[in-house]
Amino acid sequence: MTPNKRYCYSCDLKDDAKLIAEYKEYHAEGNAWPEITQSIRQAGIVDMQIYLTGNRMFMIMEVDDTFDPLKKATMDAKNPKVQEWETLMSKFQQVLPWAKDGKKWTELEKVFQLS
Repeated sequence: MTPNKRYCYSCDLKDDAKLIAEYKEYHAEGNAWPEITQSIRQAGIVDMQIYLTGNRMFMIMEVDDTFDPLKKATMDAKNPKVQEWETLMSKFQQVLPWAKDGKKWTELEKVFQLS
């Protein structure tokens, strides 16, 4: 299926060069756990990219028409390997001060599009 929607999120890493380097190593090409990339694809996420500046991250997800954020959250909550990964990533990540309900990844509001 072709991507039909984009979701963008932001999250901070702890402002520690060693932790940031370790986080980047976990996310280097081929290093993400296969169970994690499989769960991402199974949820209808066609492409995912994470960008970093300083300790602020931006995640861009291209999804197909089967993707539902609530369904993905439910799937993740039931997947022990995803929960293990999330616990590990919590060592590196911190919640944005304005995040609702303490969610690590906060959805970005689109404020401009070149038409």
